[in-house]
Amino acid sequence: MPIEKKNILKKLYPVAIGLFLFAMVIMYKVVSIQSNSDLFKNEADTRTVKNVEIPANRGNVYSADGSLLATSVSRFDIRMDLVSVSKENFSKNVKGLSKSLAKMFGKSSSHWETYLRKAKKNKSRYLLIAKNLSYTEYIKVKSFPLFELGPYKGGFIKERQTVRERPIGKIAERTIGWDEHRIDANGNKYAVRVGLEGNFRKYLRGKKGYQVKQKIAKGQWKPIYDGQEIEPIDGQDIITTINTNIQDIAHHALLGQLEEFKAEHGTVVVMETKTGEIKAISNLGRNKNGNYYERLNYAVGESHEPGSTFKLMSMIVALEDKVVDTSSVIDTGNGRWKVGGRTVTDSKTGGYGKLSVAGVLEHSSNIGIAKIIHKNYKNNPQQFVDGLNKMEVGYKLDIPIVGEGEPIIPTPKNKKTWYKTTLAWMSYGYGIHITPLQTLTFYNAIANNGKMVKPMFVKQIKQQDKVLKTFETEVINEKICSQNTIDKVNVMLRNAIKRGTATNIYNKNYLLAGKTGTCQLDYGIKGKEVQYIASFAGFFPADNPKYSCIVVIHRPDKKIGFYGNKVAAPVFQKIAQKLYTSTPILNEFNDLKSDYKTLETNFANYNTNSQKQYKNIPNVKGMVGMDAVSILENLGMKVKFKGSGKVKNQSIKAGEKLIIGKTIVLELS
Repeated sequence: MPIEKKNILKKLYPVAIGLFLFAMVIMYKVVSIQSNSDLFKNEADTRTVKNVEIPANRGNVYSADGSLLATSVSRFDIRMDLVSVSKENFSKNVKGLSKSLAKMFGKSSSHWETYLRKAKKNKSRYLLIAKNLSYTEYIKVKSFPLFELGPYKGGFIKERQTVRERPIGKIAERTIGWDEHRIDANGNKYAVRVGLEGNFRKYLRGKKGYQVKQKIAKGQWKPIYDGQEIEPIDGQDIITTINTNIQDIAHHALLGQLEEFKAEHGTVVVMETKTGEIKAISNLGRNKNGNYYERLNYAVGESHEPGSTFKLMSMIVALEDKVVDTSSVIDTGNGRWKVGGRTVTDSKTGGYGKLSVAGVLEHSSNIGIAKIIHKNYKNNPQQFVDGLNKMEVGYKLDIPIVGEGEPIIPTPKNKKTWYKTTLAWMSYGYGIHITPLQTLTFYNAIANNGKMVKPMFVKQIKQQDKVLKTFETEVINEKICSQNTIDKVNVMLRNAIKRGTATNIYNKNYLLAGKTGTCQLDYGIKGKEVQYIASFAGFFPADNPKYSCIVVIHRPDKKIGFYGNKVAAPVFQKIAQKLYTSTPILNEFNDLKSDYKTLETNFANYNTNSQKQYKNIPNVKGMVGMDAVSILENLGMKVKFKGSGKVKNQSIKAGEKLIIGKTIVLELS
């Protein structure tokens, strides 16, 4: 072989080897691609096709009377894929579709026809037609010419989202609450779970569905109708205890008072006595424009010094321990009393002088209650605290709403928070913290003959017409104190309205019972002006309680008024009055007018009778029971009574010698 030829072959060998290796690599890639075809297909699909979640319709939230408080509503965006529409179908239907769109959404039919023809020419696959349509509107659009042919022939694309609506507006908004995600200032998503919506989300949220979408031009995704969609399952409904009529009354009564006194914020709660069902709850705060809205759930979450509404708790502890009786006399002096280096004052200029223990509560004497508690518990203050705890005062209610305020009751066991003045000051509601709902629960127990029940917000869980779960009344304490004490404080709470601090809401047509409260804010803080919290807690009708109610109003304009009787009590009165007149609670309501003529006569003579110096048992037959009890106890007798109404019989006849400490039984009817 010639030398030149051998040299050429030597040069071709590396080339041949390289080509062989290259061929082997190609064959390897082909085999690899074939063996992994499913993997690559899936990867391609993930870039062009995806599963998109379809949120489930949340369950509805209903009031006790069947009104919708919150509901999920589907809203629809309508788009159009003009590539999938044939030229024949487009030409045949474009004018009819344009006319239908013009009639429903405005603009001329020629505008819509130009819009559609331009999109067809540009091969638009995701043309926006309309946004945020209701279900009824969506069904109507779906029936338009061309769209009625469906997603493939007619290019019809619908996208659904679910929104939460509240048919009654902002009323009780904080209690109904939210369960949703929001975006913060940094673009981060965070969960908002508030009120009943948040707490009962496991029932309400339902189960998500899925829909396949395909990626098209410019990062847009359009639904693919391949029969593989998974429809969402709607959530279950919750039936609340809220009564929309009572809620409306309470809301507007509170709103009117907040506006009149230019207060910062306030709350009102109405509870059904026997069951603990919350029939109304309104929480209104003022914004910078001076308008009021459901800002925070003050009733549940705001723990603060209650002021004089706490005197009821203190009084019951003293009566239960038998350190005083209602007829005991307390000298409140000239309205100023020093204890532990500080001065307790009464609101009445010159003081109340000598008051019976019953009168201390009725007239809301700070000095009176402070002297009762300080004198009898200063050597063993823990006994007083234990008495409160025994009645469940100082404990959370553990209600189904997140954010319940922490109650704070000082104890001498904690030397850092217990001072020489603590006992006296806490007796009338200072140095302690308690929420309005916790206070109301206590007053409701008094109305309920001592049985303390847990506030209840939800009655049932339902799936359509099927009841899945029923919530029963939960008893916290079967009897917070003796019946004898309950009977006595009931009389005091009635008299607080009839002749005590809340005479401004007394009405002869219905019996109310309750206690005013006025508490200072920002006291003792240098550079800050003292503000006030005005409150009222009570129940009605007093002789057979159906509802209990608390009203708390923060920072009213002091120039207009700040005392509990003037600021808070009228809200209570308006609610009671409207419930009496719109839905009479007593079967005998029609006879009240004539009955109360006698009551007014008795009341007119009450002060005269109570001031008489009796040596013999007086005749109390025919008198209203609460007046007879007060007169007899002030004479030093122990009184027991059965029934309600006026005195029918008395166990010791009138005219017999009066013996201090002897028990007399009154039969009321």
